[in-house]
Amino acid sequence: MKKTRWVNFVWDLAETKLPAITAPRQFSLSLVQAAERRQLQEVIEKSFALDPGWNAALHIIDARVKSSIAAAFNSESASWLALQHGARIVGGTLIMTDPDAPAQFVPGPCILMEYRNRGLGTLLLCSALCHLRDIGMTRACARTREGSPAARFLYPKFGGQSSLVEPLLAA
Repeated sequence: MKKTRWVNFVWDLAETKLPAITAPRQFSLSLVQAAERRQLQEVIEKSFALDPGWNAALHIIDARVKSSIAAAFNSESASWLALQHGARIVGGTLIMTDPDAPAQFVPGPCILMEYRNRGLGTLLLCSALCHLRDIGMTRACARTREGSPAARFLYPKFGGQSSLVEPLLAA
């Protein structure tokens, strides 16, 4: 049985200097309303399902991500940040504004496969961290699979500090 190891990233929002990153001209970032949440949820689920890096662990994260998203739907402390290309939502993340939540990013910045490698994940992460800092939060947290592109390239940005989480068993 293979062990899936998870990494927890923490950002100190009081100490971290966040750059002023602006979206490229054809993209826009906004907090979405209730009517657009289902579309954002579909984008998040599709970004995992079509990502070859998550295929081996998809059965593990599928239930975890879906239950986290469902819990966020029912939470008053959830904000939904969407990245749009024109009218189409192409990425986003759920932001838990409760400082006692186990993670503030549910499941973290997600970008559709055809829009990756353009710096849009960095844009989403920075925007989400700025949003949390602007509402008075001093710390943000996210969890991802060890060795994933997010753990290797995205989450260390902006001072993200990692620590290994107790491994979970995968079938």
